[in-house]
Amino acid sequence: MNKRLVIIGASGEGKVCADVAMKLQKYGEILFLDDDETIKECIGFSVVGKSSDVEQYINGADFFVAIGDGKIRKKVMEQLRGIRASITTLIHPTAVIGSRVSIGSGTVVMAGAVINPDSKIGQGSIINTCSSVDHDCNIGDYVHVSVGAHVCGTVEVGENTWIGAGATISNNLTVCSDCMIGVGAVVVKDIEKVGTYVGVPARRI
Repeated sequence: MNKRLVIIGASGEGKVCADVAMKLQKYGEILFLDDDETIKECIGFSVVGKSSDVEQYINGADFFVAIGDGKIRKKVMEQLRGIRASITTLIHPTAVIGSRVSIGSGTVVMAGAVINPDSKIGQGSIINTCSSVDHDCNIGDYVHVSVGAHVCGTVEVGENTWIGAGATISNNLTVCSDCMIGVGAVVVKDIEKVGTYVGVPARRI
């Protein structure tokens, strides 16, 4: 087991991910990489270089990409895979993970989140604080289920979709890739076109 964790991205997302890692008591050392040279520390841990410096730390380290933008997160994770870096998954100790749940590498499951049985979470996704994914869901790669959002049972969400804070997706629906579901929106029918959806019920704008 690697004892050093290198987190790429030292903003708010990185702060919360580092806190999850601390709660796991798995790593003796946590470091950050960030391309903003003005950031010197994050939640008390040092920012030791830029994202281009990953190869300096590849031996004996796990990596985690804490970048909110799904497309950028995907790009950085693909670069890490290209150099065979070890990409970890972070699951907060208070998260509830049901039976036969699959969670991809590079995904974080935050405090108070619930993922119910027979659901699949793709790689590089964010299941944020107090959100829920119910039974038999298929959440694609690089999806963000925001704070307090709820995905009901047997829902499929395509890659790089952002489900806004407090939004709800009703059961037995499909949401295509590259969509933005607005804060507090309620999705009651399939979403088949890329776009931003807001309101109750959710409509494309």
